[in-house]
Amino acid sequence: MNSSAKPVHWKLVIDAADPHAQAGFWAAALGYLVEDHSVLVEKLLSLGHVTDADVLEAHGRRAWRDLAAVRHPDEPYEEESGMGLGRRILFQRVPEAKTTKNRIHLDLHPGPGQREAEVERLEGLGATVVRHVKEPGGEWVVMADPELNEFCVA
Repeated sequence: MNSSAKPVHWKLVIDAADPHAQAGFWAAALGYLVEDHSVLVEKLLSLGHVTDADVLEAHGRRAWRDLAAVRHPDEPYEEESGMGLGRRILFQRVPEAKTTKNRIHLDLHPGPGQREAEVERLEGLGATVVRHVKEPGGEWVVMADPELNEFCVA
């Protein structure tokens, strides 16, 4: 690694028809928290920088209409914006529906002997089983979230 290169902060961004529903699903699936951006939203509304058309009520608070995010509960976050500073996933509203296989996906690892129970739990949250895979290198279940984005449970 180049000695002058610093690690880069990043987030995973997923296109969504309903960012808030996706954030709710993935927060429950991962044990993450839905980010609370309401302090920043209210501040920008009061200053006239955004309008009521830019926001909605989600998860019991004012939120961005077209964006929602989840973050790991142990990671730091900015209190003023509610934005996570570590492991997080941002869902952004897009007009088009998903049409092909993901080029990137999450692998969930619930722990030894927990795959079947985790698959059942995720189905209860709205995920569906796409297929079971058993190969010489391992075994996992391919699932789809409520908007049909594939992920695996190993």
